[in-house]
Amino acid sequence: MRFTVLGSGSTGNAVLICANETRVLVDAGLSAKEIVRRLSLVGEDISSLDGVLITHEHSDHAGGLRVLLKSLNCPVYISERTREAYLGEYHRSAKDEPRKRADALRDRVEEIESSCDFRIGSIDFHPFTIPHDAADNFGFVATHEGVRVATLMDFGHITTLITERLKDCAAIVIESNHSRDMLKACEVYPWELKQRILSRTGHLSNEDVADWLREGFDGAARHIVLAHLSQRANNPYVAKISAEMALRERSPLFQAETEITLSFAKEPTPWTEI
Repeated sequence: MRFTVLGSGSTGNAVLICANETRVLVDAGLSAKEIVRRLSLVGEDISSLDGVLITHEHSDHAGGLRVLLKSLNCPVYISERTREAYLGEYHRSAKDEPRKRADALRDRVEEIESSCDFRIGSIDFHPFTIPHDAADNFGFVATHEGVRVATLMDFGHITTLITERLKDCAAIVIESNHSRDMLKACEVYPWELKQRILSRTGHLSNEDVADWLREGFDGAARHIVLAHLSQRANNPYVAKISAEMALRERSPLFQAETEITLSFAKEPTPWTEI
């Protein structure tokens, strides 16, 4: 298996997971044009996709889907509640957007639900619920020949279910959205937005990730990619150092040989191969 984070942040998110000839896009929050460009940068073609998974309806995860589908023949894997929320997620200036989205999805949807496995090509997927202020937000574990890769973004706290699902993964793409102190000091964000981000259905902080790495992480993953970093309330190197320090602070009996890497909003990550 191999994967690349094509882009991650408040401006858009997309992850490409591959195994043998199977190509699956997790989220389409970048513009269709940008997804095509970044696929080309990593040596892939849009026509080779076997499926698109949508984690939730927010525009930074699904905003590019409608236009992207014009270039695709593959199905969209989405839950019923997320599909309904996606059809209603539009700007007032684009009153015909729900109709366009409904037309784009017609006869293209494979309905999924939490904890019900499904297969795309040679990859098995296990969706699981993660806490966020969306209709029906999912994380995914992708499995091929016993190798497990997890992707999860946009969630406010680590639940017992999340901890269980991340066990025995070879690689994990996980949100490290903000530094709590930087968020509280951010003059651009109103207090209501800060409260939303800090809530248990908001976004995961560097400190939350560090706590999980010290106490909840089983140490199995050789690769952890930090994703969805805020460009206003975080510093990528603060996030990376925080995670690396947490790994060093683990009990000597449970040391982990894990590499922490960063994803960025404006460029894809190098391929991670497992």
